[in-house]
Amino acid sequence: MIYQTVIHRTRLSSGQRQYFQALGQLQSHFHHYCLRHPQPLGLEPLRQRFQCDINTLPPAFDPRKVRLVVSDLDSTLIAIETIDELAAELGLKPQVAAITERAMAGELDFAAALRERVALLEGLPVARLEQVFETRMKPAIQPGAPETLAWLKQRGITFALVSGGFTFFTERLQKILPIDHARACRLEIRHGRLTGRVLEPIVDKDAKVAFLLELARKLALDPMETVAMGDGANDVPMLQTAGLGIAYHGHAIARQHADACIDRGDWRALRQLLEHP
Repeated sequence: MIYQTVIHRTRLSSGQRQYFQALGQLQSHFHHYCLRHPQPLGLEPLRQRFQCDINTLPPAFDPRKVRLVVSDLDSTLIAIETIDELAAELGLKPQVAAITERAMAGELDFAAALRERVALLEGLPVARLEQVFETRMKPAIQPGAPETLAWLKQRGITFALVSGGFTFFTERLQKILPIDHARACRLEIRHGRLTGRVLEPIVDKDAKVAFLLELARKLALDPMETVAMGDGANDVPMLQTAGLGIAYHGHAIARQHADACIDRGDWRALRQLLEHP
């Protein structure tokens, strides 16, 4: 068996290249390297030694066959947690952010934690949601994401967003980014204000897997021909279902169950993982 490992680094020194060449065949690409090698590698020591992301592709995964990428929203496509920013509008960000952190780490039931946080938003005017989108979410789109999504589109790869966040924001993102499909939770709004309730169904970990499989069926794809990206406990089953599961600056629980980890790089690392063999 020949393994393929992507070294997410633009340039290696002569000594560093010699180190990897002793392990297998090293190929240089524009912004990264690809190593083909006969023995599996211990990745974490290498990541620490070379201070960059290094990922071995699953043996059964063929990047050339990928036709669907499904991504989480908060702390994945964007660098913020939307609900925390909404809470900031009411002076409640520390309280809500603490719940968010525990939920993403897998310490709390996601649906219960979401209902608890949304309840604290009761009375928030819809106009403030629009303000959060314009002033906090749009500037927080991850580096490299727009150009990577454009590259996926050029390659004929469908991109979908699935989020335990809210349709108010995913619908607006679809207008400014090439997002083919989106699924998220719906906030109940009455008389121009949030009621403090989230409408069913809640997009939890099972709903994320179901969405990925639903899209795969519609596109006549095997799950091995899909990629999933996320950062928290709510994303783990989706990461495990896809042919390539990527933890993007993830919590420990996501990194533990992912096939690849992007900890230092940005969205351009996704393209590097899909450009091989």
